[in-house]
Amino acid sequence: MQSTREPTDAAISKLKVLIAGGGIGGLTAALCLAARGHHVHVFEQAAGFAEVGAGIQLSPNCSRVLHELGLEPALRARAFLPEATQFRHWRNGKVISQTPLGADAVQRYGMPYYHMHRGDLLAILVQAARNARNLTLHTNARVASFTQQSQRVSVTVGGVSYEGDLLVGADGIHSVVRAALWGEEQARFTGNVAWRALVPAERMPQGLIKPMSTVWWGPGKHFVHYYVRRGTLINCVCVVEKAGWEVESWTESGDFAELKSDFAGWHQDIQQLIDNAQKDSLFKWALFDRAPMAQWGRDRVTLLGDACHPTLPFMAQGAAMAIEDSAVLAACVSGGEDSAADLQRYEDLRRSRTAGIQNGSRRNATVFHLSGVKAFVRNRAARAAGQGAMDRLYRYNALEAANT
Repeated sequence: MQSTREPTDAAISKLKVLIAGGGIGGLTAALCLAARGHHVHVFEQAAGFAEVGAGIQLSPNCSRVLHELGLEPALRARAFLPEATQFRHWRNGKVISQTPLGADAVQRYGMPYYHMHRGDLLAILVQAARNARNLTLHTNARVASFTQQSQRVSVTVGGVSYEGDLLVGADGIHSVVRAALWGEEQARFTGNVAWRALVPAERMPQGLIKPMSTVWWGPGKHFVHYYVRRGTLINCVCVVEKAGWEVESWTESGDFAELKSDFAGWHQDIQQLIDNAQKDSLFKWALFDRAPMAQWGRDRVTLLGDACHPTLPFMAQGAAMAIEDSAVLAACVSGGEDSAADLQRYEDLRRSRTAGIQNGSRRNATVFHLSGVKAFVRNRAARAAGQGAMDRLYRYNALEAANT
């Protein structure tokens, strides 16, 4: 199955770009490239476009890319705009630190901070892709292999060969394109297992859950919650240090009793969230760590998002990095004769930033779960560092990165 709109002006076409993967990163890249006049084909292995997981945080460093694509009205119609980000003590609920977002984020960074359901964001991107003149979507289309020639690259999908000028592997954490370029990746289990759940806001006492992103820090675990779908649902993500279960899948169902046990003794707000969670929305997955790659692509093939820099969920920046990648990639693809050099420039511009996010998320995996004196020192440092850390992260402008 495919959906397409061909351009009416032949001058629009520059290069033919093939993208493996129709998730958030692949579709955003397709829209950014199509906006610059390139013909883009997106190959999604599933029968339709569906995003696993629940909530996603879109900070100003990535929302400016989505706004540039003309998606602001659709985002505002489905998202929730948090007023602040907050860290709290796991047992007594004391606020450790709080940093404003909302109007303050718009004033400070020029763009809003959104909370969204992943499925809603994907639906917005799919609709925009279907409306694009020079973008074709293929479903039931798994890229099984690819070959490169001096001036072309071709992919094999269901026994059919498609040729293009460039190939972008946006096919996720278990990327076929990355494996073909560099071999199978050896990941390390972090000793952390993550839970996710959705709670209908109407089930909670009014005013109990504040309109912000809240992170509860505790010994060996933490709990995050925030509103999505314009405040009708509360997304919960909670991470626990444990061994003996190492399934890396976002679709593995979790057991309610186990989740309750993991957070026994935590604050009453946490107990109410767990008790009111939709039982069919409980999932858990083992968190694996991957070191930053020294090189992403080769010649006319490159990688994007989780395919090249999968990130632990301790900075809420995984999707943001893929969205940033998309804007920088599109700006670097000039349509000139040396496309391999364009892709290398894209990689050079992105590798340091994404590696910093990977390493920062890895550090936070330890910092979030400290106890005793170390937790006391961390809390004091968090109160002093909050705004500065956000400034360094959110002021990055992917739309201008290629101009440097």
